[in-house]
Amino acid sequence: MIDAPLQSKPKLEVRDVHVHYTNKRTGAQTIALDKTSFSVRSGEFVCIVGPSGCGKTTLLNCLDGLRPISGGEMLVDGRPVLGPGPDRAMVFQSPSLMPWRSVLRNVTYGLEAQGVPAGEAGERAKKMIDLVGLSGFEHYSPGELSGGMQQRVNLARALVIEPELILLDEPFAALDAQTRELMQAELLRVWRVTKKTAVFITHQISEAVFLADRVIVLSSRPGRVKAIVDIDLPRPRSLDIKHDPRTVELERKVEALIDSAVTAEQLFAAAGD
Repeated sequence: MIDAPLQSKPKLEVRDVHVHYTNKRTGAQTIALDKTSFSVRSGEFVCIVGPSGCGKTTLLNCLDGLRPISGGEMLVDGRPVLGPGPDRAMVFQSPSLMPWRSVLRNVTYGLEAQGVPAGEAGERAKKMIDLVGLSGFEHYSPGELSGGMQQRVNLARALVIEPELILLDEPFAALDAQTRELMQAELLRVWRVTKKTAVFITHQISEAVFLADRVIVLSSRPGRVKAIVDIDLPRPRSLDIKHDPRTVELERKVEALIDSAVTAEQLFAAAGD
């Protein structure tokens, strides 16, 4: 559980969301999400896991307003998500930094787009760069940074606009194992300071259990909420907690839920042959 009491009113509500795609060439429809419902409380860190192709990234893109939903509703602070907005920020798997801009000017980009004066934008960006541990690298170019450092810039760029909700789509997937673990610990440190509500997509069960207050397990496509697992590990968490028997047991529980979802899909497919 997190340190401060969670507010009773959800920060995010996903209600019976349905998303389908239509193949423009064949006209065939694919249902990505169906009757997907859950809520996230203010200040909570939630991870979403599930079998490959279950609609995790689709769900996150819908939350960010990058893709419309076909039915149901998504609400942030009671307001419907109708498109991208400053109340949400996305951290993608690829940092997608602008190579011609310095670290500082990459972080100020969103503030510039909002019309924040240059002086204020620079000061806010420097504070965020310091928070993610990159003081002294403000004037480096992205190409001069390691992969982990680039993701720190990516995180700072998302947080500097002060969103209500931060969405993270497997941001550490491309990193080596050691750097990935270090970034997980760093993300929790930054999250504790900013107190932002976070929704994090990952394929790695150990990552989900280490980071989250709750883990939402999606079924195979079409994605539905199969289970929600409370992660009752104490905070703050260090990487040592990954070896705790309680952590291992929670990982096994989540893994079993994902395995059962995959098995059910295989049985359904076999029945249709």
